[in-house]
Amino acid sequence: MTAYSILDRSLVRRGSTPAEALRATVRFAGQAEELGYHRFWVSEHHSVPGVAGSAPTVLAAAVAAATSRIRVGTGGVMLPNHRPLVVAEQFGVLESLHPGRIDMGLGRSVGFTGGIRKALGHGKDDADRFGEQLAELLGFFTGGQSAYPGVHALPAEGLRPQVFVLAMGAGAEIAAEHGLPMVIGAGSRMLDAVARYRAGFRPSAWADRPYVMVAANVAVGASAAEAALLQLPEAWATARSRTSGAFPPLIPAEEVAAMELGERERAYLEQSLKGQIHGTEREVAVALDSLVAASGADEVLVTMNTYDLGRRLDSYRRLSALFRG
Repeated sequence: MTAYSILDRSLVRRGSTPAEALRATVRFAGQAEELGYHRFWVSEHHSVPGVAGSAPTVLAAAVAAATSRIRVGTGGVMLPNHRPLVVAEQFGVLESLHPGRIDMGLGRSVGFTGGIRKALGHGKDDADRFGEQLAELLGFFTGGQSAYPGVHALPAEGLRPQVFVLAMGAGAEIAAEHGLPMVIGAGSRMLDAVARYRAGFRPSAWADRPYVMVAANVAVGASAAEAALLQLPEAWATARSRTSGAFPPLIPAEEVAAMELGERERAYLEQSLKGQIHGTEREVAVALDSLVAASGADEVLVTMNTYDLGRRLDSYRRLSALFRG
């Protein structure tokens, strides 16, 4: 049976603070565990006012400490921003404290602006070294890294958190080459990336077969209209980030729906909503069955966020009823 998991980016809501967003993420993880979700992941974003999730391994530690069964990880740590030794040490600590529950999701993105990249000490070209960095990172866990003789990542060496590659750009080929599970967003390029990944997959000590996790924005409500409304706040913030350069805190869905938008704003909003899944339980079940059948996904990573936390939880509760029977 297909597994269902959650990615929470710790989005800030109007009238709230980043600290409250982070605490809400930890509470939400506990609720996700009670609802039977398989994993709970957090993300890495730098210098984005509406996103509090900037230090994923720190937040993952808080989530893991507040839960007991659900797998906890990152979606993801952006490896070009970090030294592989430090990442190995951080996940070694997490896996040591919470054995058998830690996921190391890794991406190849760098900072969105020159200022952020400069502050992080990295440039755009660092993304091109992702495969090399990944090999080094994995070597710190196996004890086989040779770039720095005599250097050991402790307590990571010998441990095996579950490793995932976020398939952006050449990510599908890199995941296949290293024999790692892959995460891919639902969209027009998904099927091609999945096919390339499966064709090039080489079994490894980390995975003996291809494993595909598809990320999708999924909202479930009492009606299709109610479910669609849930997706408006994040889509609007995304659209605003493309017109103003800043991702703002989420605002109520009803306010977004009542706005008079210009042609450019409307186009960005529609683009942000494109490909998202929403509807009643029955409608969403049909859509998800189609997505899984087309992609052969082993797992679905749900990314839906909205302004109203109670309505968000209701959507995830409704969704969990589908896979829990």
